[in-house]
Amino acid sequence: MIKTGIGYDVHQLADGQRLIIGGVEISSNFGSIGHSDGDVLLHAIVDALLGAAAMGDIGLLFPSEDQQWKDADSRIFLKTAMTKIRAAGYLINNVDGIVILQQPKLRNYIQQMRQVIASILGVNIEVISVKATTTDHLGFIGESKGIGAMAVVTLNQ
Repeated sequence: MIKTGIGYDVHQLADGQRLIIGGVEISSNFGSIGHSDGDVLLHAIVDALLGAAAMGDIGLLFPSEDQQWKDADSRIFLKTAMTKIRAAGYLINNVDGIVILQQPKLRNYIQQMRQVIASILGVNIEVISVKATTTDHLGFIGESKGIGAMAVVTLNQ
């Protein structure tokens, strides 16, 4: 049986914060504000994985109210979600993610993001897609006040 999950995340941006996307630190004067490291792409992928397996969402496993996850590396979240879905007998068919950010441009980081995600998930890089887009200066993302990401995952059981 093939199952599909969708994930979405959005964070505010602020000066002086680190910008981590897809497990990769991006050179930027501003970064994501979040309880953890604010990695919107990994958060969206975690939600997509858990959703496809009908196992809840990232907030259920890693609640923002729990200080244990304060400033946590989101790669831990992805690894934990992967362990849970594997234990339930699922295999990943593909992951397709998109980062929505006005600036900086992410083209030079995409391949590294794919490698990090594939490594954590224990899959071939060919099943991992990462894309980036802007909002053409529209809305809070277009004004460089925020960042968003969406992901779709298909699993086999």
